[in-house]
Amino acid sequence: MELLAELGIALLLFVVGLKLDPHEIKSVGPVAIIAGMGQIIMTGILGYFLANLLGFSLVPAFYIGLSLTFSSTIIVVKLLSDRQEIDALHGRIALGVLIVQDLVVVVAMILLTAFSEDSQQSLSQEIVSVVLKGGIFLLFIAFLTRYILPKLLHALAYSTELLLIFAISWAITLAAMGDSLGFSKEVGAFVAGVSLASTSYRATIGARLVSLRDFLLLFFFIDLGIHVNVSYLGAEIISAVVLSLFVLVGKTVMIMALMSIMGYGKHTSTVTSLSLSQISEFSLIIAALGLDLGHIDENVLGLITLVVLITMGVSTYMIMDSHIIYEKLLPIVSHFDKLIPHRHQKLGNLDEVDVYGVDIILFGLGRYGGSLIRALQGSDLQVLGVDFNPELVRQWRNKGLLAFYGDAEDPEFAATLPLNQAKWVISTLPGERIGLTLLHTLEYQKYQGKIALTSHTEREMEILKNAGSDLVLLPFRDAAYEAARVLVTDFNE
Repeated sequence: MELLAELGIALLLFVVGLKLDPHEIKSVGPVAIIAGMGQIIMTGILGYFLANLLGFSLVPAFYIGLSLTFSSTIIVVKLLSDRQEIDALHGRIALGVLIVQDLVVVVAMILLTAFSEDSQQSLSQEIVSVVLKGGIFLLFIAFLTRYILPKLLHALAYSTELLLIFAISWAITLAAMGDSLGFSKEVGAFVAGVSLASTSYRATIGARLVSLRDFLLLFFFIDLGIHVNVSYLGAEIISAVVLSLFVLVGKTVMIMALMSIMGYGKHTSTVTSLSLSQISEFSLIIAALGLDLGHIDENVLGLITLVVLITMGVSTYMIMDSHIIYEKLLPIVSHFDKLIPHRHQKLGNLDEVDVYGVDIILFGLGRYGGSLIRALQGSDLQVLGVDFNPELVRQWRNKGLLAFYGDAEDPEFAATLPLNQAKWVISTLPGERIGLTLLHTLEYQKYQGKIALTSHTEREMEILKNAGSDLVLLPFRDAAYEAARVLVTDFNE
C-alpha cells in the first residue's frame, strides 16, 4: 500500500511538471503570478494567525497556514475540463494560479526537508548544502534535457508503449535521486516532468499517464486514511469548520479582490475565485511530510485532512454551479466591484473616442473573434470590439481596432454601447448561458438590429435560435464546411 501510494504521489508531481512548459506561464500573463503569489502570502499569514488563535503553537500553526494556501489541481482541472471551460479566460487564469502554487509547493517541500530535526548542520550550512546539491542536480538534468532526452524520446516514439514505460521509469529514477539527495521523492519526480515539458511528446505522455496517476493516487488516500486516527478528526471538528469557512469564503474574497485590482470584471473574478476555493492534495502531502519530519503530530494531520475533505466536497458544487452562484451574488459582487479601483477601468470608457458610425459590435476578441475581425477588416464596416481580458483589449487597440474592456454579461456595460447605431451585435463567446444573457440584455435595451451568437453544439443552437437569435455561428462546423469546399474545389480543378 505504501509503495503504491508513493508511486501515485511521484506520478502526480511528474504530470504537474509535465504541464509546466515555460510558454504556459507566459501565456496566462501577470495575473496568474500576482493573484497566485498574493493569495499564497495573504492566506498563509492569516491562516497562521487563525490557527494560533485556535490554540496551535508556532510550528503546527505554520504548517496549517501553509496547507491552506494551495488549491487542488486535480479537482479544478477535472471539473473545468468536464464543463469545457478550461480554455475560457477564468479557466486559463485558474490554471496559471495553480501552476504558480505548484511551484511554491515544490520549493516548500525542499525547504521543509532541508530543515528537518534529524539534520546535524546549522541553518546556513543547510541553505548552502541545498543550493549546491540542487544546482548540481538541475545542471545535470538540464544537460540531459538539452542533449540526450530529445534523441532518446525520438528513438522511442515509434512505440507509445515504450514511450510510456520510459516516462514512468524516468519519473521514478529522478524521484529516487531526489530522495537520495535529501530533496524528497516528490521534488525529483516534479523535475523529471519539467525536463520533458518542452518536448513534443509531453501531450502524448501526459494523456496516457493521467488514468494511471489517478488509479495510484487512490492508494495515497487509502494509505493516508489508514494512518489517521478517526478520534483526532472528531477532536478537531470545530477548528476544522472554522478553517474551512476561512478557505471557502476568505480565500475566495482574496482572489476576487486581487483580480479586480488587476482589472478583471466581476464575472471573471468571481468564477475564477470560486474555482480555487478549496485546499489541495498537496496540503496532505505537506502535512504527511511534516509528520515524517517530526514537525507536527497526528492531531494536526487529522485537522488538515478534515479541512481537505470539507473544502473539496463543498467547492466541487461551487465550481459546478459557479455561474448560478455568481447570479445569486451579483448584488453583493457589484457593490464589491465598485469599492476596488480597476487599473484597466479606462479600457471601458466609451467617451474616450468617437464611436459614431459603428456597424458591428463584437463580443470576444480571442481566437475565433480575432479571426472574424481580421476577415472583416477588408470591408468598409466599422467594428467595435469588446472583451473582458484587458491584455487582449490593449493588444487590439495597438493594432488600431476600436476595442473596449467590458463583460457581455454585465447589463450596465451593455447600456453604454452605441446600440442605436449598430446593425449587428455578434458574440463569439460560446455557451447557452452567455447567449441567453446577452439576448435578454439587448431586449431590455430595445435593440433593433440583428444578433449573432456562437454555439459549440446543435442543441444549444436550437435553444438560442428559439430565444430570438437571428444567426447562430458554429465555429467547428463552419470551419469543416469551408475546408470541405476548398478540397472539393481543388479536386474539381
